[in-house]
Amino acid sequence: MTFGIEAASYHVPSLYLEIKDLAEKRGIEPAKLEKGLGLHKMGIPDVHEDAATLAAEALLKLIKDYNIHPKDIARIYLGTESALDAAKPTATYAMQMVEKVLDEEFGERCFKNCDVVDMTFACIGAVDALHNSLDFVRVNPDKKAIVIASDYAKYELASSGEYTQGGGAVAVVVSSKPNLIEIENNWGIATESVFDFFKPRRHFKKENLNNIPENFPEKIEIFTDEPVFDGQYSNQCYQDRIREAYNHYKEITGKNKPYENWKYLIFHLPYAFHGKRVFTEIYSLENGLSYETPEEQKAVAKSEAYIEFINDKIEKSQRASSEIGNMYTASIFMALLSSLQTSFNENEELTGKEIGFLGYGSGSKSKVFAGKVSENWKNVVSKWNVFEELKNRTAIDFETYEKLHRKQLENSVNQNYKGFGLKYVELENPVLKGARYYHYQK
Repeated sequence: MTFGIEAASYHVPSLYLEIKDLAEKRGIEPAKLEKGLGLHKMGIPDVHEDAATLAAEALLKLIKDYNIHPKDIARIYLGTESALDAAKPTATYAMQMVEKVLDEEFGERCFKNCDVVDMTFACIGAVDALHNSLDFVRVNPDKKAIVIASDYAKYELASSGEYTQGGGAVAVVVSSKPNLIEIENNWGIATESVFDFFKPRRHFKKENLNNIPENFPEKIEIFTDEPVFDGQYSNQCYQDRIREAYNHYKEITGKNKPYENWKYLIFHLPYAFHGKRVFTEIYSLENGLSYETPEEQKAVAKSEAYIEFINDKIEKSQRASSEIGNMYTASIFMALLSSLQTSFNENEELTGKEIGFLGYGSGSKSKVFAGKVSENWKNVVSKWNVFEELKNRTAIDFETYEKLHRKQLENSVNQNYKGFGLKYVELENPVLKGARYYHYQK
């Protein structure tokens, strides 16, 4: 019996900002971002969009596109680092939204017996959810699990991470009918506790804040979406962890140079060209090339053999990332969709081809694993239309982007949007203060 991904769906924010517009306002040469990092557009959530609505959209589309009965779903595990609450899982919001839409067809509370939880480890949380769910269906081969990756990558305005922002969600069915990709049960893992990127609770003294009630505590904790990060250090941690996890994968599988047998290498992509940049070390070590000095590293990256390798095994996975930006936990899944969609569009046959995955989450951890494309993969991919859907988003100007970032807009830019949206956050009722309420626009 085989196990893996049976079906997949996705949703991206309805708005985008052209990277060249951001570059010009920030005094950056656009070519540095477009040609240097592979960035073209930045997906921006509208006022009504958040990690829960993005997840709900991907989940509902998955159920409808592949005719999945809710009663067949034993669990919905969400990987995210954009959680809306420190206790109540964001997955419960997404589940409730979709449940209400499905009431008429399947009856009330169709997910009543479904296990729902969030998993968080920066950008690798959804890979952890996938790993966990694969173990679950191997023990329960008659069950289906759904894994959702949903996030919004948000950085401080004018920071060095601003131009990598993005967001969206990918949902996959994990089962014993892997119509898309069969995933082997070998996982190379590497973990080290570091502070390359994190979202701490920040402390402020009451005396330094304005308009604070007298009964507030002397020290106030504030949690924000924007992380504390060190870009160069994080890049190094990424490179170190995937090297360690890749070597662990080789150790447990006994495979020599496994990447050579992978049709595609699928990375977590903080920006589109990140994967091809960080893999140069593994490529050099596997091929006996010198990689000690910056000059040697640059020589490897610019070599004809490595460029050919990138064009063959990595380039197709970058295309969606260039149009969306960093999706955090959903990034590695969208890289897979990008590769398969491109092959589908080009009438390329992938049945039986092996794909390697190199996941990373700051903090830090990497997981390296592989899967084999199933014979029914085209039937699954035919539902996506990834690149056509990306053309249907709404462009916004720089001023609107900054207002959205600062949360200065009360009404959505797309006021006639269809689908899930945040209706309001309870602010008056002391018992339910902070509760979030959503609705569905047909």
